[in-house]
Amino acid sequence: MRGDRPGRGRRIDLLAVLSFVALGFWVTARLWLDPRNGVRDNRNDQAQFEWMMAHGARVVTHLAYPFHSDQMNVPEGVNLMANTSVLSVSIPLTPVTLAFGPRASFLLFLTVGMIATATAWYFLFSRVLVGSRGPAWLGAAFCAFAPAMISHANAHPNIVSQFVVPLIIWRTLRLGDSGRWLRNGVLLALVIVWQAFLNLEILLMTAIGLGVVVAVLAAGRPDLRRRAGTFLAGLGVAAAVAAALLAYPLYVQFFGPGAYEGLPRLIRGYSSDLASFVAYSRESLAGSPRTSEGLAKNPTEENSFFGWALVILVLALVWWLRRNLVVVSLAVLGLLFAVLSLGREVIFDGRETGVPSLWAPLEDLPILHSVVPTRWALAITPIIGLLLALGVERIRRLAVAHPAARPQIRYATVTVLAMALVPILPTPLPATHLNPVPGFVTSGAWRPYVAGGRSVVTLPLPDTNYTEPLRWAAATGLDMPLARGYFLGPDTRPHAEEHGAALFTAPPRPTSSFFSVVRRAGAVPPITPQSRVNAVDDLRYWRAGVVILGPHRNADALRRAMTELTGIEPVFTGGVWVWDVRPLTK
Repeated sequence: MRGDRPGRGRRIDLLAVLSFVALGFWVTARLWLDPRNGVRDNRNDQAQFEWMMAHGARVVTHLAYPFHSDQMNVPEGVNLMANTSVLSVSIPLTPVTLAFGPRASFLLFLTVGMIATATAWYFLFSRVLVGSRGPAWLGAAFCAFAPAMISHANAHPNIVSQFVVPLIIWRTLRLGDSGRWLRNGVLLALVIVWQAFLNLEILLMTAIGLGVVVAVLAAGRPDLRRRAGTFLAGLGVAAAVAAALLAYPLYVQFFGPGAYEGLPRLIRGYSSDLASFVAYSRESLAGSPRTSEGLAKNPTEENSFFGWALVILVLALVWWLRRNLVVVSLAVLGLLFAVLSLGREVIFDGRETGVPSLWAPLEDLPILHSVVPTRWALAITPIIGLLLALGVERIRRLAVAHPAARPQIRYATVTVLAMALVPILPTPLPATHLNPVPGFVTSGAWRPYVAGGRSVVTLPLPDTNYTEPLRWAAATGLDMPLARGYFLGPDTRPHAEEHGAALFTAPPRPTSSFFSVVRRAGAVPPITPQSRVNAVDDLRYWRAGVVILGPHRNADALRRAMTELTGIEPVFTGGVWVWDVRPLTK
């Protein structure tokens, strides 16, 4: 931008994007290099997203209803608007899914999502918010590859794919343009809808963040208040168009079959440990499982790990740039998100302090009861990214204004940035070999068993701890219908403590609970006549045509249990044990 010739500027832009491509493939390298590999620390969500990618393709090829599916959790199905259906990505990636399979489209989604996020922030910073390419590159790289983003790269592609957020910010800033309130309002609505079908949680954080920043800027700058009429007119158009386009999908999400009433209290207790803000994430260069031990619920939720050096640098930047109203608004917003992420009670170094946080009176409110509180800290990442870009841009101007001191300024800047950022550089995601999809599934040998609307029951039955069947179903293009599954659905048990709140699978049935015990213990509990009656009732409820058992560490116990329950001897074929249960479920 400033001082750049057009040709040189385009070359810098190209180098910036290529650097983001290199970083994206560096993070996911182990997944690309071996097609047998999956995300080690979150295989369950990878399986779920592969299923979702197959669903997006099925919407195109079979004209399937996009917001609900009967191919998982037979017979009730799954409310996909209330889950991470990622339709705005899965549908466009249909050609990849059909040609190379759901694993390939999942991996492309994950990798390109990070690259596109960095690229979108780069152009927003360099063209709109900062104005210089070098500072913009630094800020954008942080926004896409900071520790929180790498943590979610463990099979949360919908969260690391934040490339629509800079577009929402850009179009919001354009609402005040004179004479274009209608056009700008419609364009803002379209990118809002795009983000809604990618991740609603990120959209909520973006809306709150923009609201705080715009309010602070309007309060402090009379020139912006003079454009308030045009801005509000465009905002009204955006709200009206987005509401019209999202009304039916959101109705399905909140009131359709399979809708639930917020997350369970256990998940709403996932908060950021106050000590985590100065710790290092396990996926950072200076981090390890030991540095994050006890400070996050799991490897995919390390949202607040910045390290001492970066926290000090950010505080110093805010103080140094405190006369900049944008910096003040960013600081206020970052503090708000940090406090919200602490959850209902402040935790320090794994210990409860008894001090309530701001989130405590908010967590049961509609909409907010579906937010995982620690993820508010995820929104701090782009705030820090912009602060870094603004700080480096200020330093660049100092160097230009004081040419005699330029070498010293550059040396000090590089040293400080290296001390803060090198320890949090990303490392490649840990990978592990996944079991191949059994030949019984890939060959289509299951198809005769599901004629007439029957389902496939797998052992173990799929839930939050066992999701291999979702990968199998995805490999069939979701032609193979599954009993139960891994998804968010309502707890409909009559005596549930949180009736209507989300479960991460279907409500338990006697036979699913029985096999959960077998899966965990590796032993068969005593089988009673009632156990056998329950098994037949549940198989009929699931419309089971066949039961299959693939590779599992407790396969012997699972096989013995099903055989004793049904009295049917299984046949081993295509890498799985097969029970033809159609005679029992007529």
